[in-house]
Amino acid sequence: MTSAAEQRAPAGDPAAGSGQPSATNGARRAVPPVPAVWPGTPTPLGARFRVGPDGVAGTNFALWAAGAEAVRVSLFDEQGRETRVPLTELTHEIWHGFVPGVMPGQRYGYRVEGRWDPWTGARWNPAKLLLDPYARAVDGEFGLPPEVYGHVRDWPDQSVADTVRDERDSAPYVPKGVVVHDDDDWSDDRRPKTPWADSVIYELHVRGFTRLHPGIPEELRGTYAGLAHPAAIEHLVKLGVTAVELLPVHQFAHEDHLLRRGLKNYWGYNSIGYFAPHAAYAASGTTGQQVGEFKRMVRALHAAGIEVILDVVYNHTAEAGELGPTLSLKGIDNRGYYRLQDDARRYADYTGCGNTLHVVRPQVLRLITDSLRYWVTEMGVDGFRFDLAAALARSMHDVDMLSPFLAVIAQDPVLRRVKLIAEPWDIGSGGYQVGAFPPLWTEWNDRYRNAVRDFWRHALPDVREMGYRLSGSSDLYAWGGRRPYASVNFVTAHDGFTLRDLVSYGTKHNEANGENNRDGTDDNRSWNCGTEGETGDERVRALRRRQLRNLLTTLLLSTGVPMLVAGDELGRTQRGNNNAYCQDNEISWLDWSLLEEPGWRALFDLTSRLIALRHRHPVLRRRAFFSGRAQTADGLRDLAWFTPRGAEMTEGDWYAPAATLGMYLSGRDIPGRDERGAPVVDDSFLAVLHAGDRPAPFVLPGPPWADRYEVVVDTSAEDQERAPGTVHRAGAEITVPARAVLLLRVA
Repeated sequence: MTSAAEQRAPAGDPAAGSGQPSATNGARRAVPPVPAVWPGTPTPLGARFRVGPDGVAGTNFALWAAGAEAVRVSLFDEQGRETRVPLTELTHEIWHGFVPGVMPGQRYGYRVEGRWDPWTGARWNPAKLLLDPYARAVDGEFGLPPEVYGHVRDWPDQSVADTVRDERDSAPYVPKGVVVHDDDDWSDDRRPKTPWADSVIYELHVRGFTRLHPGIPEELRGTYAGLAHPAAIEHLVKLGVTAVELLPVHQFAHEDHLLRRGLKNYWGYNSIGYFAPHAAYAASGTTGQQVGEFKRMVRALHAAGIEVILDVVYNHTAEAGELGPTLSLKGIDNRGYYRLQDDARRYADYTGCGNTLHVVRPQVLRLITDSLRYWVTEMGVDGFRFDLAAALARSMHDVDMLSPFLAVIAQDPVLRRVKLIAEPWDIGSGGYQVGAFPPLWTEWNDRYRNAVRDFWRHALPDVREMGYRLSGSSDLYAWGGRRPYASVNFVTAHDGFTLRDLVSYGTKHNEANGENNRDGTDDNRSWNCGTEGETGDERVRALRRRQLRNLLTTLLLSTGVPMLVAGDELGRTQRGNNNAYCQDNEISWLDWSLLEEPGWRALFDLTSRLIALRHRHPVLRRRAFFSGRAQTADGLRDLAWFTPRGAEMTEGDWYAPAATLGMYLSGRDIPGRDERGAPVVDDSFLAVLHAGDRPAPFVLPGPPWADRYEVVVDTSAEDQERAPGTVHRAGAEITVPARAVLLLRVA
């Protein structure tokens, strides 16, 4: 009797399959002759078209597979016939060869031979066609029938299923890499190079942003070309944002549990190809055309003065854990690419997605940095937001701010010059690292998000936290030469409630995800304004719109880098779903018809006006932290805090419960000089934030702070065009409306 590990699923046996024929079923198809293979070179990695010896055109293939016993390139013609070409040259653990006559557009994959010994982490299986980690384009979509698993997915005893090798051919069921010819020098492109302090980031989904846009031709909606369309760019320009942060556009795959429920991964945090633009977002084709389409999108955004930042997922891949599919790295060198536990059958999982890339290993680090440099130098992007960045900063186990990954980024002449944003946490022990990343890095500041949400639902015990967050979070970032723009301030992100849902729902409503509402966080810090969900009660609706104005105004007046989520300026709703990662439908797509409704159009106009105000006034986008000290004999300071009595706050005031906070920003004491060496001088402002449910008196500070104040923004007003202009004398007691922000300029 054989052990489970010695058993094999018979080749071509469709018993556990998807109903599609196996590659070994039926009559054998004619196989084209194997072409000649020249030695080629071990660098660069991937499939690179070039002119070889004697002027012969072809493609050089190079694959790092340290423990493999043999590597073959599988070439596929238009009928899907496969030709297997052996790579016999091995240099520094890289298998390579030059194949004459292989031209751009050629579809290919790898088959890698080696030991099958899951107990030691060895999971080679030549029956599985593997995607090149360096593929520049991918043709086809990942489904997950049983044939694409290296082990027998449906083995009766699931406790040992991952040890039973599946011998069926996966080639008919997986996408192929595509040979792409890179010949673009970007000489006609002009990067905006917006300084960090001047940046306003707009997080958007390529498909969701354009899918319903009436001004974009239907065949371009949901694509890179759609985002490059003038109608899409016009909205971004009117809004005034300086950068778009695109949810993942690396080639990604859908998870098995979603496909079984008839859903797909919409957000894309399940990467499998770190060099390839996700093919499903291309309108022009998927045999290399997606590369050019992506580049044209970047050029169009740059021409409008908008930078492109990619949300990248280098912490894990779509191959999941030991029960996941074999799509690429797992079959190339499982032990070389992934962090394994002491029991090498199992994967170290700091991401919650089944696996974690072993970034300490030189070849994995090379894969990531090669990918990053490619997107900067050849695809034109301006920066990256790193998903679960703490996982990348782990050395052997602990998060280490001197880790190889961070060290390499810091010295890389290309990468250290682009925008680098960390999501500064993962799910592992010690993974929460907000404020800990080194200079060059900015961070998503979730403490800002939590404080602002709590203040406006009147749930803060005192105003200490709010003071830090409004003024740039110096308690987190004022070290090591970091600046206020190290803090990416946000109230909402793709993960969680939209801004409208934040003021419309007290609890999540994720039933559409098919997980019985168990998924998604319960810590929403939301307030539904007295009624759960949508309502016809105009008093509740008006209060919700006011709360949206308060949240957006707070965000755009705060020191740091503001990040908006696409659609929040329009009142977009996900119907209470705070985890819409699998909703590729109207739940997630932007509803552009909201702009036709006066209330939501007014919200867009206010957001645009606030961003323009921020661009005009350097006091709102400081490049250095406030000192809080008097710089001149009159006692005026660059930052001061006031109680409703018009008096400066004492230490005791910071610890007392309060619904009202006054923040004075001096435009006279801005550190630094402009490009011509002149001092930077601006208007001074007083912002009064009042979260109470009743109007409250507030005494405007007198000299030396001001003689008069002019109202610039009053969020209690639905129509902001009529709100500004009122002038108050210093020392006067004014009435601040319930739940409102007043921004007053020193006149």
